[in-house]
Amino acid sequence: MCDELTDQETEAFLSRRRFGALAAASAAASLLPAGAFAAELTESEVEVTTPDGTVDAYFVHPASAAPAVLLWPDIFGLRPAMRTLGKRLAAEGYAVLVVNPYYRQAKAPVVAEGDSLKDPTVRDKVFGLAGPLTAETTRRDAKAIIAWLDAQAAVDKARGIGTQGYCMGGPMVLWSAAEVPNRIAAAATFHGGGLVTDEADSPHLGIPKMKAQALIAVAKNDDEREPEAKNVLKQAFAKAALPAEIEVYEAMHGWCALDFPVYDEAQATKAWSRLLALYDKALRA
Repeated sequence: MCDELTDQETEAFLSRRRFGALAAASAAASLLPAGAFAAELTESEVEVTTPDGTVDAYFVHPASAAPAVLLWPDIFGLRPAMRTLGKRLAAEGYAVLVVNPYYRQAKAPVVAEGDSLKDPTVRDKVFGLAGPLTAETTRRDAKAIIAWLDAQAAVDKARGIGTQGYCMGGPMVLWSAAEVPNRIAAAATFHGGGLVTDEADSPHLGIPKMKAQALIAVAKNDDEREPEAKNVLKQAFAKAALPAEIEVYEAMHGWCALDFPVYDEAQATKAWSRLLALYDKALRA
């Protein structure tokens, strides 16, 4: 699913140290939970049983039952930056589960602060972990995880579930929404890679099975590399009669990830506002 990176994509991950402690601190401050539910959040480390093992995950939610959201991380997996996104979303009134997609091989975190894909050891490690992940492993995981969420008192089961993903998490979002269409009502991808491929399990081929409204936020350099992908997605959602906001953002691949050097606060804020609008319409209406 994620066996190679272009030069542009590699640059999105390189030299995280050069991002700088000051810039990281500034960005982190801008992402601190500030929603109406921020003061009453409950955080916990949880385990979810799947047919393939036990997923280690971070679960954060407000005091009252709330619509659930399943968050699929990028290639660096479950780590502080993704926990921050989950906590920020919970502060807006959602029960958020951030999963470790690599649980079959390793518990999170799988990278250390400052690790970079420029380091061959780090590169080999994360690509080795990502390589075995497929449409089928994602489908099995999604069914088990959604069932786990529906068993939690913190989840409002009368509401649909949202799912969002970053980079390699993008395909997982579409595969999940197609696998559990009666529960997943909103699907959002941010600089998702490989949403449209020539393979038989291309994520976009599952759109006819979905019932979810969608937000597809595309990186500028990803669009330059695959300019037809957005058009294929637009046609697929239109044919399925599913509302979908598909937009190319003036930002580089990885722009929503707090700990990436290409993090773009302005464009990330825009994407976040569109995510909240999607969830408000699909999960609360």
